[in-house]
Amino acid sequence: MAGVNNAPVPVGADGAQGRKRNVTIAGMDSSPGSIEDVDDSDLRDDKRRQPVKRACNECRQQKLRCDVIQDPWTDCSRCRRLKLDCKIESNFKRVGKRSRNAEMEREIMELRKQIASSSTPITPQQQQQLMAAGQMTPKQDSSQMSPAGVYQTPSAMSTAADQYMGSQEAVASLLDLRSGFDGSNYMRNGGTQFKRIEDVIVVPEKVTELFNLFFMFYHPFLPFLDRKQSPDDYYNASPLFFWTIISVGARRYQSDSNLLNSLAGPVTRLVWSTLADIPQSYHVVKALCLLCSWPFPTSSTSTDPTFMLCGMMIQVAMQLGLHRPSHTQDFSKFRVELIEDELRDKVRTWAICNIVAQRVSTGYGQPPSTLYDWTLSSDSTDPNFKLPGDITPKLEIERFCDKITRALYNNRRDPVGLTSDRERSTMISFLSRDFDELEEQLKSHSNDSITDLYLRASKLHLHLSAFFDDPDTKDYRERLLSLYVATTSFLEGAMNLETEVGPVLSYTPYYVYQMMVAGGCTLLKLSKSFFAAHIDMEYTKHLFNQTIWAIRGVSVSSNDLPERLAEVLAQMWRLGSGPQRSSSNNPDVDDSLRLKVRCRMSMSLLFDSVWRWREDTRTKGRNIEAYLKNPTNPDSAADSSAASSVGPVRTSSSTPGITGGDPSLAPAPMLPQASLGVQASGNGVGGLPSGFMEPNYEVFDPLNWLLDGLVDLPYSYSTMGGVEPQGIA
Repeated sequence: MAGVNNAPVPVGADGAQGRKRNVTIAGMDSSPGSIEDVDDSDLRDDKRRQPVKRACNECRQQKLRCDVIQDPWTDCSRCRRLKLDCKIESNFKRVGKRSRNAEMEREIMELRKQIASSSTPITPQQQQQLMAAGQMTPKQDSSQMSPAGVYQTPSAMSTAADQYMGSQEAVASLLDLRSGFDGSNYMRNGGTQFKRIEDVIVVPEKVTELFNLFFMFYHPFLPFLDRKQSPDDYYNASPLFFWTIISVGARRYQSDSNLLNSLAGPVTRLVWSTLADIPQSYHVVKALCLLCSWPFPTSSTSTDPTFMLCGMMIQVAMQLGLHRPSHTQDFSKFRVELIEDELRDKVRTWAICNIVAQRVSTGYGQPPSTLYDWTLSSDSTDPNFKLPGDITPKLEIERFCDKITRALYNNRRDPVGLTSDRERSTMISFLSRDFDELEEQLKSHSNDSITDLYLRASKLHLHLSAFFDDPDTKDYRERLLSLYVATTSFLEGAMNLETEVGPVLSYTPYYVYQMMVAGGCTLLKLSKSFFAAHIDMEYTKHLFNQTIWAIRGVSVSSNDLPERLAEVLAQMWRLGSGPQRSSSNNPDVDDSLRLKVRCRMSMSLLFDSVWRWREDTRTKGRNIEAYLKNPTNPDSAADSSAASSVGPVRTSSSTPGITGGDPSLAPAPMLPQASLGVQASGNGVGGLPSGFMEPNYEVFDPLNWLLDGLVDLPYSYSTMGGVEPQGIA
């Protein structure tokens, strides 16, 4: 046999070797016996008598090529990869998907009829049918099912999900298998019926309504999106982008005032998970632009992530090459084909990125992270780099704000970055001239009220540096007068802000609110100083009162920062006393306007004012929570230890313009003294909770002591980030 096996075998169509090759190709080589001795006719007879199974059951069901080996038995690669039971059965028959789906649809329709016509909890028979359909696990008993048949998750926000869909729609969405996967995945993957994020579900009608609200009231402040695109187009571009637009549109959604708080946790978690995955789409940058302009409400300044998200927004934009949109290939490992529409969209997005970053840095008193490069230069002759007419003026204004910040607060020779008094006086004169030229240029091209408000805000940003001046300088009063004029001009522009849809102050970005608070602090500080003799106090009081109510009208949630800071301003006005005279070369001028907090640029005034209020409140043991329930009338003549009840702060969060109390601030009944007092107890001074008087200042923030952690909103950023609070009952 050895000789026979080693003998040369002729290769040909009739040779044994050729027959073996043909049999092998046909998949018939699984037999361990030698095939050279088998006649062709015998092979054909054996094949007719017992056909060989060439694929396992799983591969045959899917009509896929199978590499199973029968002798010795080895599972195919697909079954090993998917951990399936790889086997070959002689009586196996494929099951048609159409017949199976038709049977399941009939069962689903029957379930719908039973659930829609029943108002009682789900029955055991229905529970078994749901488990058979794969929509309920054995661990979910009937006590976890609502009368409508929708499973209630144990999340704190689960009740909010039911508000956005009816019972029949909920069951249809959970059980509809026509798309090829279950209802929850269907909604998470952007189906046409519902949009869902965690346990918050929004029906298409509300999606359309929220998008219309966004484009009508909010988009004019950042006009860089295409209104012609459908919500599904935005969802396909980026789910985070879609849900951010929904969240901004829900800030004053009249049909459901709880939607914004319900979205805060899921959308914030989506933000961090998207950033953790290192986003590959520049539409994520658009979402961050909106989120930095209209952040979710918070009562805590130390947990506000806006400034951090702003830095990520710029870095992600640069990582994706938005600052070099015509050379996107340099920032991608894949081949990129430039499309003119996409190129123009990237240029617009990069411009909005810098506009938002500049506003965030100005409003938070931090150095800017902007990059005004060639891409944003108006000298480009390429039409794809030409910005729209409603974006260019806003970009020029923020570029001017960047010039102010770098000229006045970027001195490397000073510990806090301030320029010297002599240099600052010279720089102010140059910057004032630049502002006049910019104002003349913008007014000749457009007469937009929103652009005009941002222009006035830049002027206020310029003249707030007067609080750093030395009182002995000869033009000190002139500088204060310029500051007063800039403040009143900005506040009047904010009060009268209207577009074609009516008053829109309550829809403005967070930056406008921050500048309004700075303007209110300016009026307060000037009115309580020697400078009060040089201004119209009646007009100033009236404007200050309007500012208080305007800030309260910007608030979108109870006890958020605008509402709390408005109360602080009202308290500071009523409890403030005249300045104590100090030594100065000029007997009519004192140094009471000098700031102790000097590292927050133009916003140092805000932090300094709250710092001083903190010291006063700390010694007198006042409780701001009682005042928040009964907002203070700053024009009241009552004793400084009492507050006057002015009724609800906001009658409706959906009304355009300033909502709530009358800006004229008519006298209101005073609250009894006893209701505002704090009874003494053994748990801290004056009944305040222990640790209230001595907070942990890991991050220096004068607003921390007064505004942080006293009253939490329905959510917290620690839990939204997936971090459970430790040690909190």
